[in-house]
Amino acid sequence: MIGLEYILNLYNLQHIELAEKLGIKKQNINMWVKGRQNIPKKYLPVLEELFGIDQSYFGRNLTEIDQLEIQKEKLKSDLKPVIKKHEQQFSLGEINDLVEVPVYNKEEINTIERDIEKAKLVSKFKSAMDIVDNNPYLETYKLIVELLEKVQHESVLHKTIEALAHYYEVLPDWVSSEPEQEGFESEIFEVFDDHNY
Repeated sequence: MIGLEYILNLYNLQHIELAEKLGIKKQNINMWVKGRQNIPKKYLPVLEELFGIDQSYFGRNLTEIDQLEIQKEKLKSDLKPVIKKHEQQFSLGEINDLVEVPVYNKEEINTIERDIEKAKLVSKFKSAMDIVDNNPYLETYKLIVELLEKVQHESVLHKTIEALAHYYEVLPDWVSSEPEQEGFESEIFEVFDDHNY
């Protein structure tokens, strides 16, 4: 779906109403929404100001993550949340690092932030699965899903995953939780080394 159409639906705004605000004909809005005509650049800053949403969203087809980001911006505008505190969270990406993540006084915002993180993880997992097409380790992916379904709250699963991340240098050395984790990792690394991993 084109961003403008999604945003108009989310804000419950009719094409004619937007056309009046922009001083143009309703047909122009229809053409933009249907993707038959690009939104002229001169209107993008106006749309950004009107909705409080980055202009890059209006003219493109939206992903699920884009839609959630737009919902978050609308919620922020509607609820005017205040940041209560910041939490450290590990961020995967070009540079794996701990980042400060805001925690808001409105649970709706915190919920949508979690939904965005989950959608990003699902997207990364799908990308990883695409690489697996001719990979002999497809069974391992099945096991990962099975573990997540059945024992996601078991600390040994989390300790093992964190140990693997350290072993393969996905997590920097300085990111560690507690002394028990370090002891667990040294023991599991010996097992890896004994089996020539």
